[in-house]
Amino acid sequence: MKRTALFEKHISLGAKMVDFAGWDMPVYYTGIIEEHLHTRSLAGLFDICHMGEFFIEGKDASKEVERLVSCRIADMPDGKCRYGFLLSRDGGIMDDLIVFKISQNEFMIVVNAGTIGKDSSWISGNIKGDVSFFDRSGSIAKIDVQGPSSPSVMGRLAGKEAIENIGRYSFINVKIGPADVLLARTGYTGEIGYELFFDAGYASGMWDSLMRFDEIKPVGLGARDTLRLEMGYPLYGSDICEQVDPFEAGLGRFVYMDKDFIGKEALLARIEKEDKKILMGFECDGRRIARHGFRIEVEGIESGVVTSGGFSPSLKKAIGLCYVDKKAAYEGGKIILTDGNISIEAKLTRTPILKNK
Repeated sequence: MKRTALFEKHISLGAKMVDFAGWDMPVYYTGIIEEHLHTRSLAGLFDICHMGEFFIEGKDASKEVERLVSCRIADMPDGKCRYGFLLSRDGGIMDDLIVFKISQNEFMIVVNAGTIGKDSSWISGNIKGDVSFFDRSGSIAKIDVQGPSSPSVMGRLAGKEAIENIGRYSFINVKIGPADVLLARTGYTGEIGYELFFDAGYASGMWDSLMRFDEIKPVGLGARDTLRLEMGYPLYGSDICEQVDPFEAGLGRFVYMDKDFIGKEALLARIEKEDKKILMGFECDGRRIARHGFRIEVEGIESGVVTSGGFSPSLKKAIGLCYVDKKAAYEGGKIILTDGNISIEAKLTRTPILKNK
């Protein structure tokens, strides 16, 4: 398995390590529930160095990124980020990603760890014009600071004035110690937070600098999953994949149909399908969890499948995401989740499942 530059830090903290997309990653340090609630109340520190960072540079960079991804690029100001998709020519989701516009001639695209190779091959095989493509995933570290206390922490580390000038889905360049940092107001938890991108050689020192703050606790992938699940954020490989299009996943707002992009024609045809399933959240009556692959029954008829399930520390009940027949996909709809041995009563809900966020 691959290891991030922070592997030894996790071992020294007694983290429980697991295989995640071929990476040896911490699933928890002191416990998933404790780390989840700490992030919701103060600030969690996440090692996300396994994610991929691509750069597209050159005179035609803006035009080419516009053609490659689903979100609109033409009207993006410098220093802004947008969430979108790489789509296959069949209209399915090859990956979800965030585009960072550094300048008209330079963009950074952050992709999922498990799809780095696939995405790199696809982009380099489809890009054209006066541009260059670089995969710098191995040389860039990424650390996330998420939670209500994160502005205070980052203000003391990077300067209060700098932090006050970052809007949501925006980024700035700052100096933290010896490291040049691209500091973005983005995240995967539903909390206010920041993502730090910098040279991987500074990863250990940056981690230590952040761990000195009393508000900070290290958080593993277990709580990262429950935090995103409460928000209804999809996980690639579980909730979205190449067999699903953005409209089925309830993510059509991140597809700008008034432009040309790879997969658009197929996507237009898929939108017209009547037998679609729609991604929705669900809340169970108790704490028993319905895992990935559980069937959904509506009035005794099989009507969908669970894609993600877990326990919500904030709501103190089991929750999840599922695809359900379009005709049954409405708020408060009663469903049964079953694997053939156990049955769990639940109700459908729009996302975010944790409403006060």
